[in-house]
Amino acid sequence: MAILTVPGRVELAGNHTDHQHGRVLVSAIHLCIQADFTANSDSVIRLRSQKYGEMNIPLNQLSVRPPEFGTPVSMVRGVAAAFQDLGLSIGGFDATVTSTLPIGVGLSSSAAFSVLIARILNTLYNDDRVENIVLARAAHTAEKVHFGKPSGITSQLACVFGHTLYVDLKTNEFERIEADFGSMGLSMCLTNTGGTHDGLSTSYARIPADMKYIANLFDEGVLADVDPEEFRAKGWDPSNRPVRRAMHFFDENERVPKMRDALKAGDGETYMKLMNESGRSSEQLLNNIVTSTTDDTRLQEGLELSASLLEGKGAWRVHGGGFAGCVQALMPREYYSFYRSEMEKRFGSGSCFPIQLV
Repeated sequence: MAILTVPGRVELAGNHTDHQHGRVLVSAIHLCIQADFTANSDSVIRLRSQKYGEMNIPLNQLSVRPPEFGTPVSMVRGVAAAFQDLGLSIGGFDATVTSTLPIGVGLSSSAAFSVLIARILNTLYNDDRVENIVLARAAHTAEKVHFGKPSGITSQLACVFGHTLYVDLKTNEFERIEADFGSMGLSMCLTNTGGTHDGLSTSYARIPADMKYIANLFDEGVLADVDPEEFRAKGWDPSNRPVRRAMHFFDENERVPKMRDALKAGDGETYMKLMNESGRSSEQLLNNIVTSTTDDTRLQEGLELSASLLEGKGAWRVHGGGFAGCVQALMPREYYSFYRSEMEKRFGSGSCFPIQLV
């Protein structure tokens, strides 16, 4: 019996820039998913998990199954299929999965789960020789094709590498960052405002579609290949949603390396200023806070409450994909207890929890 652990991740900067081959700043966190596993000779992957249930996936049945979209079974099937398509070895195994990662709050529980399956297949059948970037791509393919989630590869990269990471997806630049908010006297936390990402796939899909629409006007496939100055020189109508989202991309893409540099320098004041700029851009330009497909406004309420509590003291922003889920906040550590208390009065006991970067 062997054991593997994969961390969840928190997005620090680069909200919806990854699917446009932009820049991102992400970090693995202390919450994780773990598996005890052993190989079997049955060519079947069997998993037992309190959170994910029991699964049995025969390895001769790896085609995409639309009825499985959004399920953990699709992730397992998708990772095995991606390995097979890459010419890597696959085989059956039995595993018991445990997790401290809450599901559906934007900490990449699905990405961590798919990376875990990739790591098990790498360990058992590929002598641990598959490079991290290949594992991340296999996990990302599973999430995008089999799970049906139109996301970028940022989450899988953070889960695979297991530390704070700056990535420029256009140039394939990867930089490990030594990040410690504690040494700056700051505390980071997330507040789960409730709601679910179920039924929001169309809203998420519209974001990359809108951005690619603008990129196509410049004969490019993604915004990272469009000259920012050429874009800004056009006489755009800012009431147009694809235009606003493109504006967010270019502003955010320039902000990410500035936040990286502030983090490396231990400059909490500058980092929080930039974090607030990022949050406002997501709200006002990217528009990933509320959606017309649901009347759930709890995320918006969480951001508004955070603004009233942290104005002039800290920083707050939507975390991850948006439309539901978490508010990310950063503040002087002595203010954290009060902030947590006020947020939990609105969103319930345990809804606000600290995040430790690794």
